[in-house]
Amino acid sequence: MTISNETHSAAPRAALLGFGWFLCAVFFLYAFVQRVAPSVMVDDLMRDFAVGGALLGNLSAFYYYSYAGSQIPVGVLMDRYGPRRLVTVAAALAGAGSLVFAVADDLWFASLGRLMIGFGCAFSFVGALNYAALWFPPNRFATLGGWAQMLGVVGGILGQAPLGYLVEAVGWRAAVGGLAVFGLALAVATGLVLRDKKRPASSTPTQKRSLLSGLKRAASTGQVWVASGFGMSMTGSMLAFGGLWGVPYVEQAYGLPKAEAAALVSVLFVGWGIGAPLWGFLSDRFSRRRPFMAFGGVMATAGIAAAVYLPGLTIESLAVVLFFQGMGAASMVLCFAVARENTPSWSAGVTLGIVNGFVVGSGAVLQPLVGWLLDLGWSGTLVAGARVYSLDTYQAAFLVLPATCGLGALLTLLLRETGARPFEEPA
Repeated sequence: MTISNETHSAAPRAALLGFGWFLCAVFFLYAFVQRVAPSVMVDDLMRDFAVGGALLGNLSAFYYYSYAGSQIPVGVLMDRYGPRRLVTVAAALAGAGSLVFAVADDLWFASLGRLMIGFGCAFSFVGALNYAALWFPPNRFATLGGWAQMLGVVGGILGQAPLGYLVEAVGWRAAVGGLAVFGLALAVATGLVLRDKKRPASSTPTQKRSLLSGLKRAASTGQVWVASGFGMSMTGSMLAFGGLWGVPYVEQAYGLPKAEAAALVSVLFVGWGIGAPLWGFLSDRFSRRRPFMAFGGVMATAGIAAAVYLPGLTIESLAVVLFFQGMGAASMVLCFAVARENTPSWSAGVTLGIVNGFVVGSGAVLQPLVGWLLDLGWSGTLVAGARVYSLDTYQAAFLVLPATCGLGALLTLLLRETGARPFEEPA
């Protein structure tokens, strides 16, 4: 084989590089499927592991614990080792974690599987962005990042109704086993296709000083934390409702079977997928961030409140409301631009790692919180070993969702408008 020579001495063919980036983006799609998969398995997981809402929310959130907690070191590792080895090993780890989850016979073994899945998937979006920056012109970076986000949304949709139908047909363990096989196959493909560039020699002390300086600079910038809070509040409601508790709620409130309820909830991700590039285009077109984030925050707050508390909603009306809720919450994509435009380029990687950690970490907070609130109002009803919550209990627990979105909308009052311009060091 001549991989080593091709990697380090001659630029690979454009088609090979394009296919390599596509595999990285498919890994992000796979990560999103894994992120929302428990939402179509709620009853099965409660029954098989004999747990209530709080423990089930915690089991699902193990994905976010490892994903969010590893974002800064993942960025550092990408800079040091390149995407080829890391994406390959990460995809294999996610596949192996799925296998552990599929065969688990107790809660702790299942939690280990979700933890492995989350850590492997933590390299997905960062890998796609890193590969784009490594091999493609700078003026294509945002475009490729947008397409990666779109594929992630496709993964969120696939993890709802299609996966729900599969779970009903073959059972949740076999469905998760299929995800394991896909992850391992993806690892083989990325190992064969991805390419790294030879990196120029540089002193280790300089790299260490640069990393520490970047982390200190980002952590001392208030706008980074405001942007992180906004992104966390917008994403949290989507991950709590769309990623776990929305499907059983719709089953209970509208009397729909699981697969149809999942299809309805997946409309939220359709709105997200359309809204994300739209907010980015509009904010760039008008060179403004703050007004679009504020409007998106209000839109998301009104959307989730209407979806849960507006009386007399038909299924069609609920679909429309969820679409606009997802579209409003998608304004969180602008939090990355705000953070980047308030910090110098030499701290960009750490800055985006901090923001992305908060964004993904929102699921680790709200999923178990909603589950704990559901358990507080549980009347003791069981169906086939799974806890059944009343509509009133869901509505009481879901109060945290519009409250979180509303807090995000209020945080935009603290944003400093950058005019969509890159940060300039003071003279």
